[in-house]
Amino acid sequence: MNTSFWSPGLEQLEPYTPGEQPSGKTLIKLNTNENPYPASPQALTLLAQRDFADALRRYPDPESCALRTAIAERYDLSDTQVFVGNGSDEVLALSFYSFFRRAEPLLFPDITYSFYPVYCQLFEIKSRCIPLLEDFSLDIEEFSGAAGGIIIPNPNAPTGRYLSLDRVEALLQLQPERVVIIDEAYIDFGGESATQLIDRYPNLLVIHTLSKSYALAGLRLGFAMGQEHLIEGLLRAKNSFNSYPIDAIAQEVATAAIRDRAWHTDNCGKVVATRRRTEKALLELGFDTIPSTANFILAKPPAPGAEALYHALRERGILVRYFNKPRISDYLRISIGTDDDMDQLIRNCKEILASQS
Repeated sequence: MNTSFWSPGLEQLEPYTPGEQPSGKTLIKLNTNENPYPASPQALTLLAQRDFADALRRYPDPESCALRTAIAERYDLSDTQVFVGNGSDEVLALSFYSFFRRAEPLLFPDITYSFYPVYCQLFEIKSRCIPLLEDFSLDIEEFSGAAGGIIIPNPNAPTGRYLSLDRVEALLQLQPERVVIIDEAYIDFGGESATQLIDRYPNLLVIHTLSKSYALAGLRLGFAMGQEHLIEGLLRAKNSFNSYPIDAIAQEVATAAIRDRAWHTDNCGKVVATRRRTEKALLELGFDTIPSTANFILAKPPAPGAEALYHALRERGILVRYFNKPRISDYLRISIGTDDDMDQLIRNCKEILASQS
């Protein structure tokens, strides 16, 4: 490949690798933590009935005012404490650029969302990984000392472990002069959000996505919440890069989804119930599982092991995620699907494991 036209350093980037998105085949897809159920009926009705012809020919609201107001009301904040972007990945990228380009290293767990080191490389941010404990829990005290900032997913990805709110608060107190990002992509499936700490901690930024609990992964919309000075920093970066990031249709559909509180609660409850049932079934098959408060389970299968089971399931039309990485190469990350999806997963795992015994 001719890379002579590339800017210096581009060749050394190691891009993020997303989960497989197959086309043309009917598969049970349990590899990308998508929601197994349709999005809010209110959002879908709006999408089906609203005439967007005029909206499409005009630029969208660059400030996403109606959407930010809906989010602010949902989390008991002011709209000046809310920032929206094209998926939480874009919000994360702008956050890394805005807050973490410092002399000291950014701190994050050694087992974490694999986009974090990619952003560090892209923006030339120094970083230091903090090893999780043997049970994949977080040792808060290891995040003390010189730091350019801290970011953790809570619940963690890909382990699913949850850090309690009092421990999040202890983390914020360790680095009062640096931004601490709590990436809460999966918080709606079992934990308390750190948004309730925002008014007390000027260094706290909480990031959410509509891809998981709101079943809107195809919409590409995420948001950050924090005190006004942090939001202003993100707006400066956004408006220096793309002043109209959220399209008009996405703004209206997302606003309807955020306001549909009853549907959201019910949707999350169904996923949690299926997760608990699936975990019990996996344990009965001899798997070791990490306690999860997310919409996935990190599970260590018995012989023939994670990689072999991953391939065997794929041959049977069931996709799960296998990470060939230190400390988690013996595990599979299994997204929670419908009850029928998970029944088929368990049945196939049982047959595969029995054939190897």
